[in-house]
Amino acid sequence: MRADDTPLIRLEDYRPSDWLIDTVDLDIRLDPHKTKVRALLALRPNPAGDGGAPLVLDGDDLALAGIALDGTPLAQDAYSATPGSLTVHAPPARGFTLTIETVLAPSANTKLMGLYRSSNVYCTQCEADGFRRITYFLDRPDVMSVYTVRLEAKKSDAPVLLSNGNLVAAGEVAGSDRHFAVWHDPHPKPAYLFALVGGALDHVREDYVTADGRKVELAVYVEPGKAGRAGWAMDSLVRCMRWDERVFGRNYDLEMFNVVAVSDFNMGAMENKGLNIFNDKYVLADPQTATDGDYASIEAIIAHEYFHNWTGNRITCRDWFQLCLKEGLTVFRDQEFSADERSRPVKRIADVRTLRATQFSEDAGPLAHPVRPRAYKEINNFYTPTVYEKGAEVIRMLKVLIGEDAFRTGMDLYFIRCDGTAATIEEFLACFAEASGRDLGHFARWYEQAGTPTIVASGRYDAQAKSYTLDLAQTTPATPGQTDKQPVVLPVVIGLVGKAGDLPLKTASEAYAGDGLIVLDRASLSVTFDDVPEPPIPSLLRGFSAPVRLELDLADADLLRLLSSDSDSFNCWQALQSVATRALVAAGRGDGATLAARADDIAGALGPFLRSQALADPAFAAQVLRLPAIADIAREIGRDVDPDAIHTAHRALSAAVGTNLRATLLELREALDTGQRYSPDAASAGRRALRNEALGLIAIAEPAAGARLAERQFAAADNLTDRLAALAAMTLIPGEDREALIARFGDIYRGEPLVLDKWLMAQALIAEHGTLDRVKGLMQHPAFSLGNPNRVRSLIGGFAANLTQFNRPDGAGYLFIADMVIALDRTNPQIASRLLGSFKSWRMLEPGRKALAETALAMVAQTPNLSRDVADIAERALA
Repeated sequence: MRADDTPLIRLEDYRPSDWLIDTVDLDIRLDPHKTKVRALLALRPNPAGDGGAPLVLDGDDLALAGIALDGTPLAQDAYSATPGSLTVHAPPARGFTLTIETVLAPSANTKLMGLYRSSNVYCTQCEADGFRRITYFLDRPDVMSVYTVRLEAKKSDAPVLLSNGNLVAAGEVAGSDRHFAVWHDPHPKPAYLFALVGGALDHVREDYVTADGRKVELAVYVEPGKAGRAGWAMDSLVRCMRWDERVFGRNYDLEMFNVVAVSDFNMGAMENKGLNIFNDKYVLADPQTATDGDYASIEAIIAHEYFHNWTGNRITCRDWFQLCLKEGLTVFRDQEFSADERSRPVKRIADVRTLRATQFSEDAGPLAHPVRPRAYKEINNFYTPTVYEKGAEVIRMLKVLIGEDAFRTGMDLYFIRCDGTAATIEEFLACFAEASGRDLGHFARWYEQAGTPTIVASGRYDAQAKSYTLDLAQTTPATPGQTDKQPVVLPVVIGLVGKAGDLPLKTASEAYAGDGLIVLDRASLSVTFDDVPEPPIPSLLRGFSAPVRLELDLADADLLRLLSSDSDSFNCWQALQSVATRALVAAGRGDGATLAARADDIAGALGPFLRSQALADPAFAAQVLRLPAIADIAREIGRDVDPDAIHTAHRALSAAVGTNLRATLLELREALDTGQRYSPDAASAGRRALRNEALGLIAIAEPAAGARLAERQFAAADNLTDRLAALAAMTLIPGEDREALIARFGDIYRGEPLVLDKWLMAQALIAEHGTLDRVKGLMQHPAFSLGNPNRVRSLIGGFAANLTQFNRPDGAGYLFIADMVIALDRTNPQIASRLLGSFKSWRMLEPGRKALAETALAMVAQTPNLSRDVADIAERALA
């Protein structure tokens, strides 16, 4: 189907389902090639729908094997069935049962949607609309049903049989080599939360008692032989359950909670009620096969999917336009959990880095869309950074605006009022309006308007009056389909920094809400602070209180003073980032005259900071030491971007800083090398992070010295974090030693697919002309498979993230990715469409590259028989 043939689904066209399904009884007899599914649906007319309407059920590539109404087979003229739908022409105007039989081939399902096989394990993925690949159904989130599921399989093939809810029966099938398990979920849920797993799996178990006294059996299932790597996931699960009880008052509500790790998965994980299915990279961990970043990701994603039990499952979405209601809110919750478990300042910086790298760039390109889109052709293409990361920022702004107490009251109201329903953004905001007594109608504009606002700030000090006036103005650029932008509500948390620290804030302005909060809810405003004894340096957007770009007329010297003087950790970090960004933007635009001077200034500020604070908080110091990413500089330049010029400037600045700080960096590496055995705790991870940031700078500044350090670190390391950091440093240094270490790493980990993913990506990110040929060669490596999403994301996706090589001036990078998209579209359209999203910033390139990127995009768009997923991205990217 071409995108032009796909109907546009609009928010304004929403209407309730004409029919409801109260209960679903599934009998699924698993077989790799011929799985039989029998669905018994208890239907009734929806009082809010059209009582005389036919019953139209969704399907996707299905073949009907049987149908009966109230137990009686339907005559052929009473229904019509196609692979995409099943219609009962004149259903009874009362409650009735419908029995539907379908036959599936899980082993042939390469789309990894619906029911499929992953490494001989049966599993499902039903969000957003995969359940219709299992049986005909009202596959929409506002149709919520109680499920009872009977699974049957050969015992030798699938000794473990799991589904949603609680296990109510199990046993042998008489006279056969098969067995069965019956699962019942008492909580109504939409079809997208259905799940099953069947296979030979190891597990770890733990008993848990909720704050309200309910005993819960926890289990994490993994491939045979890997139970030893499931301990961290279990530990994370227990901690996040306890945190949710304490912080949000939410207790778990079933007798069992199961997590299953599978190796072939399009997403990171899925929150199916009581049976979370995970990409194995977000479950399996030990020091030899997982990095500090992996441990942190597992902790966060285990928490994210568990938190969905209330924000997504108990309360779900009325329709897919409300997707941010579960995803943005749950990202906010997992961010808060990680901040409490680790370092709140470091977590905030990491989240903002992600937001700017992924969501800001999405906002700046042809794929920009609001947090709540108004229309879509393919919902799978709206699982985006805007829905997730920006959606979380909107929740965070709401908390800043109304305060912590009102926010908690509003959440409690939401849980009580909307429990067991499919809710909307309006219902969610109404709870906070009631809790705070505020009109949130203006704030709701964040859900409707795309684009990243820019705040332009300037200040002036009146020495005679002892006052300081801060002028703020906001604008939002045009985005596809939205040319006229209205002001949004922006919480701007500020401080005024004097010689001895923060100055008191005194003002009569109505825009000042106290505690450093200015509410910018119009195009511009000015706030005058009184009794300011000295010219201050403004510290704006403390804690990154709003997801905006900030243009501030501060001199570099004033910004660098904030690094040592600001009481807000985020703005200490941001101060150095801002100075480095200015230098790199200028050099990227062809003006590198001041790069060396700014490098000296940056190093001059970093030296005292590192010597005085690095050992006290190495994780934070590692963030400060890391320069802005090349992609961030490209986004800031915005037009006529030359990736090679940015890369050259970035290497030059890194080399200058590394050279200037060489002695300090070496001393820090020595001081931070405690010789202790590996531990994934936050403090230990912070020490490794700073040592490895220092190694990277040394490798760029002094390649020979960097290579020696990397070799020694690789040889002495007792953990993957340090070995991978040594490999990453060596990839910056061309030559035989690099190739030898790459080969050695690959040989050591040849039996560890998740580690080889990192090895593949490290090579795909090498910023050298030969990388494309290297990537093509690695596609022939035994570890690589186009059929495994993790391998594709690591090697092909890694290359697409390589700013200089994806954007080669000869266009070869664009054509390679276009070819990969077309090839993948035949087997896994979701992975193909996400890979095509790497073109999201093509319009900002200089004319030569822009023309070549457009040609590659057009080649994809003109390919016959594109999936809906890929055709939609191609159409919007070229619009």
